[in-house]
Amino acid sequence: MKILVTGGAGFIGSHIVEAYLVAGHDVAVIDNLATGRRANCPEGARLHEVDIHARETERIFADFRPDIVNHLAAQASVKVSTGDIVFDLEVNGGGTARIADLCVKNGVKKLIYASSGGTVYGNPDSLPVREDHPLRPVSPYGMSKLVGEQYIGLMHRLHGLQYTVLRYSNAFGPRQDPNGEAGVVAIFTGKMLAGEQCTIDGDGDQRKDYIYVGDIARANVIALEAGANGTYNIGTGEGTSVNTIFKALQAETGDATPAHHGPPRIGDVRDFWLETSHAAAELNWRPEVPFEEGIRLTVASFRP
Repeated sequence: MKILVTGGAGFIGSHIVEAYLVAGHDVAVIDNLATGRRANCPEGARLHEVDIHARETERIFADFRPDIVNHLAAQASVKVSTGDIVFDLEVNGGGTARIADLCVKNGVKKLIYASSGGTVYGNPDSLPVREDHPLRPVSPYGMSKLVGEQYIGLMHRLHGLQYTVLRYSNAFGPRQDPNGEAGVVAIFTGKMLAGEQCTIDGDGDQRKDYIYVGDIARANVIALEAGANGTYNIGTGEGTSVNTIFKALQAETGDATPAHHGPPRIGDVRDFWLETSHAAAELNWRPEVPFEEGIRLTVASFRP
């Protein structure tokens, strides 16, 4: 298949591109490198350093004629979204609408969309969170990712665009940037290997759903052929505390520096993990990489 991946030079996107190449597909990447890196883009994929809003994107669609489009390009920071809600909506909501429109105009067979299982639901009524849970985002980022889902659904109803929406939990693994708005695993790994002290927000007993990025990539390979017009949680189905992550990383890195405990993050959902039986039943997908193995692979990739 000919597959176009937006955001394919980013952390998650590059692993998906790599999985598609291993499966023998022809892959092109659109990425403006605002947060992605040229070095992340696997050899064998054609990288176009273009913003999805640029006119050049239209030409890439017309020239490449993709069978599948996998849309990951996004403004992915909750903090940035709160500071500039219009920019966040333009990139995530408007950007997804544009990609969906280009899919229709260029006869794309299917659009796979990377949504956010951690933000579109808002504060959970119960755990684990199922796909039919009420959608009540509590951040502009969560809202803009949900708007993207809604535009894709609209293009399906109006034009028959086929799609699969994958709502990811908290991804971790190689190539995640330990600086800025990164995941806790990457941040702690970077600090421990640099001999710096880690800061844990609050008591550290808050639990989230952390999934190894390779399992996400595998779900995207499956979604090429399965999950027509469905929405699926992609997570582990269980919560892991920040304290557990800290101890596992200390054991793997050999770091012995005690953590500093700061104040809890305002507005953060304390406990959140996803129900994934829907993906198991319809995609025949289940997470395969145990947490400890994911930690080992991540730390190994971060070492100089």
